[in-house]
Parts: sequence; C-alpha cells; structure tokens
Amino acid sequence: MRVKIAVLPGDGIGPEVTREALRVLRTVGEMSGFEIQLQEKPIGGAAVLEQGSPLPRTTLDACLDSDAIFLGAVGGPQFDSVPKEQRPETGLLQLRQALGCYANLRPAIAYSAIADCSPLRASVVKNADVLIIRELLGGLYFGEPRGMNAHSAFNTMTYSESEVERIARVAFEQAGKRRQKVTSVDKANVLETSVLWRKTVSRVGREYPKIELEHLYVDAFAMHLITNPTRFDVVVTENLFGDILSDEAAVITGSIGMLASASIGGSVDLYEPIHGSAPDIAGKGLANPIGAIASIALMLRHSFLMDQEASDVEASIRGVLEAGYKTADLARGKSTAVSTSEMEALIEQKVADILHRRQAYHAV
Repeated sequence: MRVKIAVLPGDGIGPEVTREALRVLRTVGEMSGFEIQLQEKPIGGAAVLEQGSPLPRTTLDACLDSDAIFLGAVGGPQFDSVPKEQRPETGLLQLRQALGCYANLRPAIAYSAIADCSPLRASVVKNADVLIIRELLGGLYFGEPRGMNAHSAFNTMTYSESEVERIARVAFEQAGKRRQKVTSVDKANVLETSVLWRKTVSRVGREYPKIELEHLYVDAFAMHLITNPTRFDVVVTENLFGDILSDEAAVITGSIGMLASASIGGSVDLYEPIHGSAPDIAGKGLANPIGAIASIALMLRHSFLMDQEASDVEASIRGVLEAGYKTADLARGKSTAVSTSEMEALIEQKVADILHRRQAYHAV
C-alpha cells in the first residue's frame, strides 16, 4: 500500500511535534510494509510570512490531492492585530471548510500512570476515557451574517437538521464500537438551535436502540466532566461548545499536550494535536509530542484502516508513560523530564518492539 500525506507543520511548536510524530509513522510504515509519500506545505503564520496568505492555493491543492493531512499548530502573538484574512487561524478554518470535514473526534484518556499529573484527584480521573465529537463546520464559527462596527458586533449561530443528523450518526456509530453510550450537549432551554439539535439527535438515537442516549445542558456537562468524567463515553456537541469542552477535557489527561484529534467526513481527513502553537517554548525541546503521535494513531485507524497498528501506537504511548517517563508539562518542571525528541524516541522504540514481536510470532 502507498499513501500520500500532506504535512503542514505550521507555527511555534508545530514543526517540532510534527517532526517527531512522523518518525513514529515512518517506523510503522517500514515495519508494516506500506510506502509513505510526504509533501510538506506552509500554513498559518508561516504561510503568511512566506506567501502572504494563511492558506496558499498550493497548500490547499496539495491537501486535496492527498490521502490524509497532518497538521502541527497555527498561530502566534505577532498576528493578533492583523486583519482577519491574514490571521493564521483563518487559514485553518478555510482548510476545514474546503475539505468538508464536519466531524472532529477528540479523545481524552486518563492514563493511570500519570493520574497524579491532573489537578483533579486521581480517584476522580482514574479510568476516564471520553471521546468528544465536535461538529466542525456549523454554528458561530461559520454562521452568516456576521460583523462589527465601532460600538457593536454580531455573530450568527445556525444549524440545519441535516447538519445535526450527520454528526449524530457519527457519534452513535462510534459509541457502538465503545461502551454504548452517547451524551448530547446543548443549551436547549435558551437556544433555538439547541432545540433543533436535541430533537434531531433524539430522532437519530431511536435508530440505535442498543445505545443509551442522555441530554445535558452545556453548563451542567462542564461541571460533570470535571467532577465525574468516568460517567461519559461518547459526547457529541456543536462547534463552539465542542471547542471549549474538549480543551477542558485536558484537565482529565494532565496536559493539553496529550490530546489528539481527527477531522473526518470530508474529501480528505485532517489530523492534528489540539494544542496551540505555544511560541514561548518553541525550539526548547519542552513540547509534549504525545498529542501529535496519538493523532498519527487516529490517522492509521480512520484513513488507512490499520486498526492493529493504531492500537500498537496507543499501547506504546501507554507503555512509555507506565515506565515513568514524562515531558516537562507532565513533570511540572522537575529535572527528570525528558525532552520532546527523547519522548518520541522512547515511543518509537516501543512501537518497533511491538511490531517486531508480532512479526516474529507470525513467522513461527
């Protein structure tokens, strides 16, 4: 098998975590017998500085011509005051819209080996494994009309029944592969869009009688996610709520650097860690590459249908953490922290060991 991947390192720590994650992917490819063709293109602030646009046409064309896309991070304080069309985040939103990836999968796993890294009690986060599914192309981020003047501003939140239905189906299908429960998050006591959301999710849910469905208001869910995260399996919600709540879920894992994501459902799937560009630590070897490496596992599973290899990467992450290794964000500044590249090397070696043992077993 040959796969073509567009690589968009982006800004800040993006190039660092991208580089490390791709090393893991290459090892999986070499040992599993599939050929990887990488094409690197600029996006975000790097693209603005290089070509004057946060999403150059050549970058978009390369993405549309690929089997999958891997992105590092975009953004930086030097772009905070530039016009909207020049902001790095605009390039990412344009890319998502051009691809048509409407479902954003964001798993948050509380590894027992680093439960003490969470500000929550270990007994609260132990065994938490939540998959937040964020609708990615609707709501306030894309709604029209929108605008502002000197004294006021406005945005429009809009959802159609078809948009809600398709993201609901993704949630129920994912729950069927997990623990058979969906929590739908809305604000149906205030927002008309949420009334439609709840009604539509309930209708779709009746087609999945084996899967439990519950509805929660977004404020109540935010509280329960912190106080009792193990009650949740698959969570589905709209764009803005999903953006905020999935970042909140980082508290469960101990660091936002642990969180991966997959944007699926469009012409080409997009994978990226959900953390920002963190320019203050760029180039210092302090970034946590696990979110990026876990995003590679999602790519293997969803784009290339290599579920066993995806599980091998995830098992390697767990194994390295269980061996006591932590990056700076998890070690809280202790001298025992390993660098970005050291963490990757440990995970890469673990992956190689797992794949080698399996190949040796099948050769007997």
